[in-house]
Formats: sequence, structure tokens, C-alpha cells
Amino acid sequence: MTTLQPLLDLINLIPRDWILPPANLFLLIVIGLLIRRRWPRAGNILAGASLALLAFLSTTGGARLLVAPLEAMSQPLRAPEAAGAQAIVVLASGRLQRAPEYGDRDIPDYIALARVRYAAHLQRRTGLPLLVSGGNGASGIDPPAHDRAYVKADAMATALREDFGVPVQWIERHSRDTNENASDSAALLRAGGIKRILLVTDAMHMPRSCAAFERAGLDVVNAPTMFFSKQAQGASSWVPGAEGMRRSRYALYEWMGSIWYRLRAGGKDAAIDAKCYGA
Repeated sequence: MTTLQPLLDLINLIPRDWILPPANLFLLIVIGLLIRRRWPRAGNILAGASLALLAFLSTTGGARLLVAPLEAMSQPLRAPEAAGAQAIVVLASGRLQRAPEYGDRDIPDYIALARVRYAAHLQRRTGLPLLVSGGNGASGIDPPAHDRAYVKADAMATALREDFGVPVQWIERHSRDTNENASDSAALLRAGGIKRILLVTDAMHMPRSCAAFERAGLDVVNAPTMFFSKQAQGASSWVPGAEGMRRSRYALYEWMGSIWYRLRAGGKDAAIDAKCYGA
């Protein structure tokens, strides 16, 4: 860990958008076009390969090659009542800011809403208390203490209470990433004597989330939702579009995040890696 730390710190300085598609591929295309005046063959290969990869990753069929192995690391929860959990934890995602139809409050985006819906489903089946975790992230704006309308966790909690009729017992408002989701939520749950949880997030995000919560000292029962790789594939799945790129970008981000978290752990906790990553 000590020898890797300078490299990890350097990588952490690179803006996320520049190392993920489509921006990284557009950048490679531009570089290829610029260098082909001096090195025509190399420039054409770089630009052409980047353009082909851009088109491939923009298809849902191409994205599935990245998505399916991630989603295969966790299985749908078939019998939540028999899981022996003491609480449900649902992780916040994106938000739509200042939605005019909701009085300029922030509301969960469609990814967060899918998590909320599944958490409500599990709460009704199990009757377990529910915790919502998530602040506005490092790039977000922290609202005044008296104004919770613009915090991701509060937006999700409001949706659970008002739209799904499900009570929320804890709200964790300060975490900026998945590791902090885990550590801050664990602190709240330990105060209530909670050890074993149903963890709700997207199937792609589940392996990294599971590992983070296990390292925070909780016993995790995976409760993933949104299995994109289970969708039917047809000829249209090979037509480039925004949804294919969105899935590819999300999957690549999770692959990179999982590698990053495991490097930071320094190879420790092999049992956790085996449970959450199947490795």
C-alpha cells in the first residue's frame, strides 16, 4: 500500500469525466487526427479505432459485455423475509435539482427512484426499519442546516414517505462516496444495535458497495436492483444510442471503482473480496 499510494494519489487528481467514455474516446480521436500529419498510419489507426470503440460502446449489446460480468457478481434476493436482516439500507444516487412541479425541491433521478421503489418493496415485505444514505458529493452544494430539500438522502426519504407510504427511520446526509456511505451508515446503525442489513443499490454498483459496507463492519445481504444485462437482446441492441453509452460509462466506472477500492485496501480482507466480488 505504501509504494502504491503516490500513484493512487496521482490518479485521484485526474477528472473522472476525462478517463471515462465518451470524453476519453473523443480525446483519442482528436489526438489521432492531430498526429496523422506527421505519422499518418498511427494517427489513422488511433482515430479509427477510437471511433469504432465509441460506436460499439454506444450500443446496448456492446455495453452488455461490460455490464453482465459486474451484475453476475450478485444475485436477486429471492426471500428477503428469511435473510435474518435487522434493517434496510438504500444508497442515494443522482437527483433532479429544483424540480418546479415539486415546489423547486430536489427529487431523485430515475436511477435513485428505482432504488427507492425496491427499498419500499422490501420494507413492505419485511417490516424492517429503513436507512437512506447519501449527501451531495464532493461537487455538490451543502445546503443550510435548516433546509434539507436539496440533500440526496432527504429527497429519497421524502419520496419513500410521501409517494410510497414507507417510514424512514434514519437519514445519513453527509457521505460523499460509497466508502463514506458505508462508514457513516455503520455508525448510525451500530448505535441502534444493527449488525446485519439488506443493502439496496443497482446490480452494477453492488459488488463495490457490498465490500465497502463489509469493511465498515456490517454483515451485508445483497439486495440489488436494475439488472440491465437481463434485458432481451435484438437487432436494435446493436444500434448506437445514448442508453448504450450510459450503460457502458456506468459499467466502466464501476470496474475502475472496484479496482481502486481493492488497491486502497492493500490486498487485505480476502474473505470480503470473495463474498462481494466472487474472487
